[in-house]
Amino acid sequence: MSTPVEAIRRHHVQLREIRHDLHAHPELGFEEVRTSGLVVERLTALGIEVHSGLARTGVVGVLRGRRIASGRAIGLRADMDCLPLTEAGNLPYRSRHEGRMHACGHDGHTTMLLGCARYLAETRRFDGTVYLIFQPAEEGGGGGRVMVEEGLFGRFPADEVYALHNWPSLPPGKIAVRAGPVMAATDEIRLTVLGRGGHGAMPHLIVDPVVVSAHIVTALQTIASRNVDPLDSVVVSICSMQTSQVGAYNVVPDSVTLIGTTRSFRPETRALAERRVREIATSVAQAFGAQVEIDYRRGYPATVNSAREAEFAARVGERIFGAENVVRDADPTMGGEDFAYLLQERPGAYIWLGQGGGPSGCFLHNPGYDFNDEVIPLGAGYLAALVEEALPLGED
Repeated sequence: MSTPVEAIRRHHVQLREIRHDLHAHPELGFEEVRTSGLVVERLTALGIEVHSGLARTGVVGVLRGRRIASGRAIGLRADMDCLPLTEAGNLPYRSRHEGRMHACGHDGHTTMLLGCARYLAETRRFDGTVYLIFQPAEEGGGGGRVMVEEGLFGRFPADEVYALHNWPSLPPGKIAVRAGPVMAATDEIRLTVLGRGGHGAMPHLIVDPVVVSAHIVTALQTIASRNVDPLDSVVVSICSMQTSQVGAYNVVPDSVTLIGTTRSFRPETRALAERRVREIATSVAQAFGAQVEIDYRRGYPATVNSAREAEFAARVGERIFGAENVVRDADPTMGGEDFAYLLQERPGAYIWLGQGGGPSGCFLHNPGYDFNDEVIPLGAGYLAALVEEALPLGED
C-alpha cells in the first residue's frame, strides 16, 4: 500500500497549478471571496459536504470515512488570506493586485489541504469524520477567533485539531513539533505622550514629549531585564515614534506617539507585561510633568500545543518522513498565530513543515517570498496520514 505522500504526488502538477492560481489572486482577510469560491468548487467536485459563510468567507468540508463507528472526528485547518504587501520579482504567477501578496504561504496551505481532501475523498481509509477547515483572516484579522465564536466546534465537533505551516528555516522533508507554547501572544501598544511644545532654544518653558518618550522607551526595556524571570520569555518593542510635527529643526512638538508590541508565552507574564507598560509609561510621564494616553490592545493568545496531540503528530511525522527528520525540540518563536483560538477550544498541535531551499530563499513576510511547490505532496500527505492514524479503519 502506498503512503498518502506517494499517492498525492501523482496529482502534483494539478496542485501546483492551483497554488499558482491562488498566488496570482491574493485576497485580504475576510475578503477571500474568490479563494473560498475555488475551495467550495473543488470540494464539491470531490463529493464532499460543504458549508460556507462561517466568519464571512470561511469554508468547512465534512468528509466521512468508510465507517463512522468510532464516533470520533478530527479537524484540519488551513488559512487562506494574504498580506498587504507589494510583491517583488517577476514570477509568471506574480500577484495581479498591487499591495496584496501571499508572502506567508497561505496559498500553499490551502493547496495542501485541498490535496489532502482529494486523497481522503478517494480512499476514505478511516473510521470517523474529518472536518476540513479553510479559515479566513489569519493575518491580524482573527478569523480563527470569529469562526470559534460563530460556532465552529458546535457545528463541527472535532475531538482534536491540527494545522500545518510552512517554515523556510527548515529544509524540505522535515517537520518540527513540540508540546507547550510554540507561538507567542501578540499585544499592541500605543502610547501618546502629551507635553507642551515650544521653541527648541527655550527648553525651560516647555515640557518636551520627545525627551519623555526617550525615557519611556528605555524604561520599558526593564520589563524583560528586571521584572520577568530570566528563564521566562518576553519581548517589549517600541517600533515607531511619531511626533505631532516634523520639518522644523527648532520646534519641539506638543505630543509624541509610540507604537509597539509585547510578546509572551505564559498568561501570567502577559498580564505582568501589560501592567508594567501602564505603570512605567504613566510614572515616567508624570515625573517630567507630562501626561500619557495608553491604548493597550490584546491580540492573539499564545499558540499552545497539547502534549498528547503533539506527541501523536511527531509519531506520524516519523512514519512519513523518518525519525531523523522530525524535530521535537525546536525553539518557540515570538511570532503570533490565530490557530491559538482553536487550540483553546480543542486539543491539537501546530506543526512546522520545512520548505527551505525553495526559489525565494527568504523567510516569511518578505516581498520576495514564494512557497516551495516541491513540498505540496509532503504537507498534503502528512495531513492525510494524521487522519488515517487518528481514525484507524482497522481490518475490513
